[in-house]
Amino acid sequence: MVQELRSSRTALRRGAAVALALSVALVSVSPVAAQSLTDRFKGLFGGKSDEPAQPKSAPAPGQPAADDDLDCPQVTVRAGASTYAVGATGKPAVGNEIRFQATITKMARECTRNGGDITARIGIQGRVIAGPAGAPATVEVPLRVAVVHGGIGEKVIASKAYRTTVGMSEGGSVPFTFVAEDLVYPMPSAKDADSYIFYVGFDPQALSPEPKARAKKK
Repeated sequence: MVQELRSSRTALRRGAAVALALSVALVSVSPVAAQSLTDRFKGLFGGKSDEPAQPKSAPAPGQPAADDDLDCPQVTVRAGASTYAVGATGKPAVGNEIRFQATITKMARECTRNGGDITARIGIQGRVIAGPAGAPATVEVPLRVAVVHGGIGEKVIASKAYRTTVGMSEGGSVPFTFVAEDLVYPMPSAKDADSYIFYVGFDPQALSPEPKARAKKK
């Protein structure tokens, strides 16, 4: 009888451990969510999240002013742009023809004011996974960051394309981190500020060469 009770307790402990492991796994693969620049932003890019707040000093002349009450738009992934897959040469990126696939997993943002403009710093974290067709030694990941005035008749206020290179490993699954430092847009009015949003996503067109300017006719 005692032996049966011990076995039952052991099974319950193992079940609890498995449940805990599953809950941790579910948290780690939760849907992409916007994150503020505070603790999550620091943790995302290697900083310490438990550092005490330091008193702020006045900015140097010509430097952007940091505003505690500055409305920094939320950041989210543009619908249809959360993954980027590349297939073997001349083949669609499906099934066994996939060479690699990139996904966005986390985001963060920070806003500073400089005169009548806002400079946004957008952090993106993701992962590149090798596919059945075999990934190259390095992968170029195309990204786009935009600030949009949402609502009826959505309007793009500013948009920039970026590229980041990821070196693949033998394991075939490599994380990447990218920070867009230079997205600048005019400060919105108080009534429009809540309607602004940052969109991030993959943009294959960012890998296309810039069109050459036409030569002027003499």
